[in-house]
Amino acid sequence: MRALPVLCLFVLASCAPRPAAEYAPTVPEAHLQTLYVATQKALDHTGWTFGAKRTGQMRYFRADISIPPTHRAGHVEWPDGPPDAATDFVVTATDVYPSSGAFFGDVKAARPGRETQVFVHGYNVTLSDGLYRLAQMREDFEVAEPSVLFAWASAGDPRGYVYDRDSVLYARDDLEDLLNALTSGPQDRVTLLAHSMGSQLVMEVMRQAALKGDRQLLDRISGVVLMSPDIDPDVFRRQAEAIGDLPQPFLIFVTQQDRALSLASLITGRKKRLGVIDGPEAVAGLPVKVIDFTALADGEGLDHAVAITSPSAISVLNGMLEQASLGREAFEDYMVLEAQP
Repeated sequence: MRALPVLCLFVLASCAPRPAAEYAPTVPEAHLQTLYVATQKALDHTGWTFGAKRTGQMRYFRADISIPPTHRAGHVEWPDGPPDAATDFVVTATDVYPSSGAFFGDVKAARPGRETQVFVHGYNVTLSDGLYRLAQMREDFEVAEPSVLFAWASAGDPRGYVYDRDSVLYARDDLEDLLNALTSGPQDRVTLLAHSMGSQLVMEVMRQAALKGDRQLLDRISGVVLMSPDIDPDVFRRQAEAIGDLPQPFLIFVTQQDRALSLASLITGRKKRLGVIDGPEAVAGLPVKVIDFTALADGEGLDHAVAITSPSAISVLNGMLEQASLGREAFEDYMVLEAQP
């Protein structure tokens, strides 16, 4: 019964029009974020694809996203009417690459430190959603290295939960190919950030690499963050055991009142998903650190991405990252659910 209000919200959301990224000229006070995108989605359709035939073709492009001077941390300022760069996120330019080689060449040229951030979005995400969310994260966390959005074939529709779970399996080989290309040089490294169902995709790809004996790829992953992971904890343990030595650091961000994952738990058999665990038992003995953002939740987005949508959480997390860069303990004791034996 507690999940019924959330289910009603999802049904209503499925009937509402989804906003799409739009072009507009920037303004001098705005800040531009450049994104690199590898996607299974058609570039002429940035909205929902529920029931659409999956093409199996990867497409590559670059997008410049203008962040308005009025931007508030944690928010994506969608236009309410004609887009205006003074108040809204807008696309100022895009460039479609003629080949994967041209795409990877540009990404590597943009990273003097040889590090690339790869973001894998979650369930019910359109291409426009993924673009603006990654641009918001880069802005709020002042990300320096280039960011690649891996936009798998999510339906972008709340009714497409099972469709999206199948799409995750469909996307495994393409994400693995992307990571191999980004880490082809001996000094190349990637950091993986995944949200919701995208965490399942990341874990499956690392498991797949381990079963192939591809430790080179796994050793070139310099860190993993699973944010609100929509994974059965038992499945996560089996995946982690198959991977073996997990990349470090390996962080799991949870929020115990995540209403989206509460609905997912209802759909998948009333068992808590990994993103809402309230203790370390589910991951005990694994070399991971669980960070609990429950105290910083503000209700935004069903509390399904608190670490990047709550201004308080963003402020705290930025402070933690600064401490970590100085070699100090990064996370407050009250936020850590110790997973070590």
